[in-house]
Amino acid sequence: MRVLVTGGAGFLGINLIRYLLNKGYNKIVSLDLVDFDYPERNKVRVVTGDIRGQQLVEQTLQGIDLVVHCAAALPLYKKADIFSTDIEGTRNLLTAAFRHNCQRFVHISSTAVYGIPDHHPLYEDDKKIGVGPYGEAKIEAEEVCLEFRQQGKCVPIIRPKSFIGPERLGVFALFYDWAKDGKGFPMIGSGKNRYQLLDVEDLCEAIYLCLTKDQKIVNDTFNIGAKEFTTMSEDYQAVLDYAGFGKKIKPFPAAPLIWTLRILEFLKLSPLYKWVYETASTDSFVGIEKAEKILGFTPKYSNKDALLRNYKWYLENLHKFENASGISHRVPWSQGILRLVKNFF
Repeated sequence: MRVLVTGGAGFLGINLIRYLLNKGYNKIVSLDLVDFDYPERNKVRVVTGDIRGQQLVEQTLQGIDLVVHCAAALPLYKKADIFSTDIEGTRNLLTAAFRHNCQRFVHISSTAVYGIPDHHPLYEDDKKIGVGPYGEAKIEAEEVCLEFRQQGKCVPIIRPKSFIGPERLGVFALFYDWAKDGKGFPMIGSGKNRYQLLDVEDLCEAIYLCLTKDQKIVNDTFNIGAKEFTTMSEDYQAVLDYAGFGKKIKPFPAAPLIWTLRILEFLKLSPLYKWVYETASTDSFVGIEKAEKILGFTPKYSNKDALLRNYKWYLENLHKFENASGISHRVPWSQGILRLVKNFF
């Protein structure tokens, strides 16, 4: 089977490629805007380019049997780029994939499609309300997928919770940086809310199940998340405890802190965007019973396990990225004014 992984040079992409290589897949293609600079480069075919480019996509999809669409413009990108990449890029890929007789197309969506809900757990048939351009684009990208599913194509949709693990930096690097430097960490709200995460290895397992199980059962939409999680404060405290400085998660009243972060975001002084700070003080978890029952999905990692696994990787690889910053999950996000706030913790 020839497998195309879009966003193959990204955090999820490289973890999935490694997972598939370990499963015996030896005809893997990575398509990404950025170069594939991993040790596995000689084991995959690397295509560097934009999924919005129709000619490139057409050429890349020739002979491909399976597609896992991980590529996306993340929330820190410009709105125009988010919409053109996440919606039109998805349409480009789907059109070319099935023109070239691709067997199935696994689309990685997001639980951001649920917006800021008024109940939990969330299930696959709950109302979709996008928050910000990213959430809105993810909803529209799913609609494009459903158009092809209605034409009889196999297009599984996976909605993962925020996932972490080896190679994951982004906003989590901010927390890990404070932990390694012996700082406490502010929590928006009481920290008593339950906020489900997901280890990237468990996500890769769910994707693999969608690639290999019978088409009739996988051609559906699935929430994917950790099965075991406690409160935000308890889960994140596990990292501070491991860091060994005796520091604590410190709760702050949600309303004034959220307003402060809104202003800082508007002034471009903070990397935290609306989806992060508006949901951090509320419950956020999805039901995974559908994936458990239909796919046989069994997550291995709890929230604490995933956070600690990611933090240990961060410490071991810090020398590779400590002076880097950007807007993808592969690099730390610039802390802006929050780097000064760090001194008070």
